[in-house]
Amino acid sequence: MDYKKAGVDIEAGYRSVELMKGFVKETNRPEVIGGLGGFAGAFSMERYKSMEKPTLVSGTDGCGTKVKLAFLMDKHDTIGIDAVAMCVNDIACGGGEPLFFLDYIACGKNYPEKIATIVKGVAEGCKQSDCALIGGETAEHPGLMPEDEYDLAGFAVGIVDEKDIITGETLKAGDVLIGLASSGVHSNGFSLVRKVFDMTKESLDTYYEELGGKLGDVLITPTRIYVKALKAAKEAGVTLKACSHITGGGFYENVPRMLKDGTHANIKKDSYPVPPIFKLMQKKGDLDETMMYNTFNMGLGMVIAVDAADVDKAIEAFKSAGDVPYVVGEITTGEKGVTLC
Repeated sequence: MDYKKAGVDIEAGYRSVELMKGFVKETNRPEVIGGLGGFAGAFSMERYKSMEKPTLVSGTDGCGTKVKLAFLMDKHDTIGIDAVAMCVNDIACGGGEPLFFLDYIACGKNYPEKIATIVKGVAEGCKQSDCALIGGETAEHPGLMPEDEYDLAGFAVGIVDEKDIITGETLKAGDVLIGLASSGVHSNGFSLVRKVFDMTKESLDTYYEELGGKLGDVLITPTRIYVKALKAAKEAGVTLKACSHITGGGFYENVPRMLKDGTHANIKKDSYPVPPIFKLMQKKGDLDETMMYNTFNMGLGMVIAVDAADVDKAIEAFKSAGDVPYVVGEITTGEKGVTLC
């Protein structure tokens, strides 16, 4: 008896690391010290000494049951973008600049090429957010997980000067809400998605005219990363007063988290186009509209509050970063919460 016969292939682990090294190297920033393979990743903080009160901000998350879609489609090169996006978008929401990321892959069996493909996606997400991939872990779990399945999670650390943390404390009636378009379903609500649609190869390969593509391709589209959009607005001199990453819980759970007591968010549902995938889901699943807005992003991945005088400047900055912004509502005085009208 040996470790390999027990289900853990150490040599496969070594092979995975060798295959992923090139992808990881592409994410390097000047602050990264050392390379992949050490016991801990190192990142220099020297350049941030000029901040008045440098403050670390962090985020950790996974892709939820969206990984089941990757298994069914045998497509593993974009799920890593989702893992990165879920973490770095949260950091950006607080005003932070993501610095580095670490991933964790738990699998039933280590297939080196598959693991390297997953990490390729993680590296792509890091490049999209100017974040260094400085380490990670691939854990083989024989007997605990099916051989062809895995779970993917990550952890990111960012930095912000304490005075620049986005808290919502300066919100006032009359502030304008800008929504940034999502790329689709993102990484939330897939337990419901998998109930609405048959999760079979035939179903996922079905072409829908209203979607302009196959169902599986639309559903697996990776989460949009908004780090550069928020950075562009700040560099344009826009004060981002409050920010909400629309993830699990949709609008009703996430928007109130950006508000201070005594302020209320009013969002106009007809102020932006809802992507066809949500309309198709609602129709096929006979889903209540309130449930849709309480589960999915419905086409907006981020909602940001700015002063009315900064709206035009913010819109131009978001567009310059490649995002699609919409003026979707405003802040009023009232009980902390959100109204969709």
